[in-house]
Amino acid sequence: MTQSELHLEKILSQKNAISDWIDQQERKEDLPLYSSVDIRDAGFKTAVVDTNLFPAGFNNLCKLTLDAAKGDLKEVINARVPGCSRILLVTEEHTRNKWYLENVHVIQQLLEASNFSVSVASFLDSNPTECDEFGYIELETAKGNTVKMHCLKHVIMKMDSQDTSFDLIILNNDLTTGVPDSLKNSKIPIYPSLNAGWHSRLKSHHFQEANKVVTDFAAQFDLDPWYFLCLFEVVSDIDINEEADRNRLYDAAKCLFKNIQEQYDKHGIIEKPFIFLKADSGTYGMGVHPIESPEDILELNRKSRNKLSKGKSSQKIQQFLLQEGVPSIKSVDQQTSEACIYQMANHFVGGFYRLNNQKSNRENLNSQGMSFKTMCVSGHTECIGQQSDDCGVEVDPKLDAFKILARLAGIAAHREIKQLESNS
Repeated sequence: MTQSELHLEKILSQKNAISDWIDQQERKEDLPLYSSVDIRDAGFKTAVVDTNLFPAGFNNLCKLTLDAAKGDLKEVINARVPGCSRILLVTEEHTRNKWYLENVHVIQQLLEASNFSVSVASFLDSNPTECDEFGYIELETAKGNTVKMHCLKHVIMKMDSQDTSFDLIILNNDLTTGVPDSLKNSKIPIYPSLNAGWHSRLKSHHFQEANKVVTDFAAQFDLDPWYFLCLFEVVSDIDINEEADRNRLYDAAKCLFKNIQEQYDKHGIIEKPFIFLKADSGTYGMGVHPIESPEDILELNRKSRNKLSKGKSSQKIQQFLLQEGVPSIKSVDQQTSEACIYQMANHFVGGFYRLNNQKSNRENLNSQGMSFKTMCVSGHTECIGQQSDDCGVEVDPKLDAFKILARLAGIAAHREIKQLESNS
């Protein structure tokens, strides 16, 4: 058994004590309303590689775990907004992405099944005619369901004139391009925090906090934190098309590769290190590139540089996170995969595997060629082998460890957002 496996065994053998310790940490925090946490398992280490506070894959979760989450969701929302009844769900403007719309449909269903009245709205700037004429559009999801999406400006106008009202606004829009005045001026509670959007949030800030939490956790339970975290460097004020700036990234990459190799030597890892070059803010796997040696940065071709120059909504990328790469040993349907854990206020509500038949275990799976497989969980093993939306692949023996790491990431995310709010 490897040292990493021994550490995972140590975690699982102390599961109850660990859960009690995490409970104590969570009581001090106003945890994210919801989150998704990407975890990669290399065999020699298992680590969180991304934490998203505006998760958009609820349609990939097991219906049985979602059904079980209804009570938790009602409790989570009422703890934030006592007596909450009416919710406005503000979504991305992905009117052509039918799988994203399916995600919206599932969130709406989940909220309504928890006895909330829910309206869905988005900015819909690309649908001015429908907005002016009707105030909403009806959209079909990937599974043939219908989402009635209201134009946010019309909803705000009705709220201002007191023709309609809401107790809570839930964002499923990551605010990449900034916070619109209509939300800035809202007197209604908004979750996640407006400061959690990618206009202000940085992945490096999250991993600073996450690595502190993991280090505290490891010290408490006599573990080596390296097995559960990623080393990283940050470089700001970058234009990827400028040679001088690529040289600065190269220098940072050299330093990071050196640090990773030292840890590999210390822990007896014989694999070759690699890193991911990532936009320090943003999502959907954009602005991410695997780097096998520092020289790769100097040799980026024009096509790769163009992909690294802009993120979602064509936002210019000016700061990069260089993150220790964690190869994935997990394979589902003979495809490289990684685990995605979904939480509501750190309560587990399901998970899935992100697969990609076009990528190796050292590449970004959140890219062209990806697909998803629902994760079955303990207690729902009757689903195994059945072809149903309710069911997924076999119970992962490491799921309990994944859930612990996801909860630690949730604690870190709250601390990160708290700092952003205090600075705003």
